Amino acid sequence: MPSPLTHLDDDGRARMVDVGAKPETRREALARGRMVTTAEVVGLLVADGLPKADALATARIAGIAGAKRTSDLIPLCHPLPIDAVTVELRPSGDAVVIEARVSTTGRTGVEMEALTAVTIAGLTLHDMVKAVDPGATLTDVQLVEKTGGKHGRWTRDQVRAIAESPRRGGGRVLVVSTGAAAGAREDTTGARIVAWLREQGLETPDAAVVADADVAAGLRTAVVDGPDVLITTGGTGPSPTDRTPEATAALLDRPLPGVAEALRARAGTPTAALGRGVAGLANGTIVVNLPGSTGGVDDGLTVLADLLPHLRHQIRGEADHDHGAHQSTPHPAP
Repeated sequence: MPSPLTHLDDDGRARMVDVGAKPETRREALARGRMVTTAEVVGLLVADGLPKADALATARIAGIAGAKRTSDLIPLCHPLPIDAVTVELRPSGDAVVIEARVSTTGRTGVEMEALTAVTIAGLTLHDMVKAVDPGATLTDVQLVEKTGGKHGRWTRDQVRAIAESPRRGGGRVLVVSTGAAAGAREDTTGARIVAWLREQGLETPDAAVVADADVAAGLRTAVVDGPDVLITTGGTGPSPTDRTPEATAALLDRPLPGVAEALRARAGTPTAALGRGVAGLANGTIVVNLPGSTGGVDDGLTVLADLLPHLRHQIRGEADHDHGAHQSTPHPAP
C-alpha cells in the first residue's frame, strides 16, 4: 500500500515531492514561538542592556535570514521565491513572543519557512541572553495559520474548536455541487443519504449544500459538533473544480484507504476508476466521500451498510463479535 506520507515513497524511503504539476498560487504562513527567560532578562532586552548588541534587532534579522535559507537547512524542502518575510518579537512578562509571517507565489507552501524563521530568531535570542540566563527556553514553536494552495485556509484555532467541541453524535450529509448551491440544478443524492443514515439509527438533519469552492469550509462546519458519521456526495472526480478529496484529506487525522478502495471496487461502471474519494477519521468522526451520482451513492451505501457498524464499534473501543472483517479466515487442513 502506498505511504500516506508524501515525503516517503512506496518503499518508505525519503524523497523530495514533485510539485511541478501544481499551479502557482499566493501562499502565506504564520508561525509563533516563545523564548521563556526571566522578567529581569526581558527588561534588559527592552533596555538594550545586554553585553551583546541590540538582541531583538539581531534576532529579527536572523529570523528573516533563516526563512530565506530554509531549503539549505531542511533537506526535503523546495527552494522558494519568497515574496516577503516579517519577524516580530514582543517582550511580555518573562518571555518574548516570536511571530514570523512568510509569503510566496509558488507551487508549494511556506509553512517550513515561517517555522524556521521563528526557530532561528529564538535560537539567536538565546545566544544573546545566555550570558545572563543560560536556562532560557525556546518553546511552543507552532504553525498558527496558512493560506493558499488546494487546501485553502487552515488555522490552529479551527482545529482546536473541532477537538474541544462536545460530541453530539448522529450523522451529517454534505452535498458538494456548485449548481445545486446556486439553485441551478436539483440535488438527487443528499436526501437519499440522509434517509439511509436515519435508517441506521443516526439522528441526521437535512443535507447541507455547498459550492465546490466552499467545500473546505463546509466540511469544517459539518464536523465541528462531532457527528459520528459525515458523508459527502459530489466533487470527487478529476475535474479541476472537484476539490472534495483534497479538502477532506486535510481534515483527517487517520485515513482509511481500504474503505475508499472498497467503495470504488463496488461500483459497476468503468468510470468509477476516475473517482478520487477518500475516507478516514477526523477527531473520531467517520468521514466518507461518495460520488455525486445516484448510482454511485447507492453502491457506496451498500458497502457502508456492512462496514459502518463494525467501524463504529472499533472507534468506541467496543468488542464486536458480529463482524470479523479484521480476522483472518483459517485455511482448511490439507
